[in-house]
Amino acid sequence: MTVSVPLVAVLGVAVWLAWRYMGLRVWHAAVCLLCGFFLAATSAAPEIRRLVAVLVNALTGSQP
Repeated sequence: MTVSVPLVAVLGVAVWLAWRYMGLRVWHAAVCLLCGFFLAATSAAPEIRRLVAVLVNALTGSQP
């Protein structure tokens, strides 16, 4: 997926906005981060990556 860096930047902005305006605590973000790292190590990671790629391609209108 070629949009991984911009996608990470968008997700980072979303987390910052949630922290700033929705009361996200630092430990909430840490738990989400750890969950993401542990989820990336499971057998579900390729399917999640494929799903994210399909969603990004659908939103941007590009082909893989």
